[in-house]
Amino acid sequence: MNKEKIFTIPNLLSLYRLLAFPWILYLIVTRKEALFGVFLVINLVTDILDGLLARILKQRTELGARLDSAADDLTYTLAILGIFVFKQEVMIPHLESFIIFVIFLVLPILLSLIKFGRLPSFHLYSTKAGGYIEGVFFILLFTKHFMEPYYYFMVIWGILASLEHMAIQAIIPEMQSDVKGLYWVLKEALRQKDKSPGAGR
Repeated sequence: MNKEKIFTIPNLLSLYRLLAFPWILYLIVTRKEALFGVFLVINLVTDILDGLLARILKQRTELGARLDSAADDLTYTLAILGIFVFKQEVMIPHLESFIIFVIFLVLPILLSLIKFGRLPSFHLYSTKAGGYIEGVFFILLFTKHFMEPYYYFMVIWGILASLEHMAIQAIIPEMQSDVKGLYWVLKEALRQKDKSPGAGR
């Protein structure tokens, strides 16, 4: 992979999110909620921008997909930690559903590490949309207020997206990047089956 494909704007935005992780974690540990909210929002905005710019500038790469996935995982880890540290009072009535939501976010990552030995980088349509939904929730929570209907919409969407993610992991023999969704994986599996020797006999 040449330097032109490594040093792209989307990759640099993902790299920023990775490098910002220790600083934002420090803000959580030292309980600086206002600053934490600012830098978390910056991370969430750059998360949106890197994907958009990768498509607009046609700079989507395997490295970029992996960087983006790793940066996403760390950013959402920070957001979840921030909720437990700064928003306990708000979240206590919804703690059970939130823990279930977090478990479903973590399960695809664990399954990928077990089966493929690396972090997932599918970027499914459902998880992309879920990332935007979750990002809006975190921004609202740390800049305005908790919105219960939107929270449960986020939880349900996140669980369904995780189930799709795990179904794809169960089907594919090796890790792939930029997978659209279960429909396309099944369609490709059927196409490969039809092309295989002995098909149609």
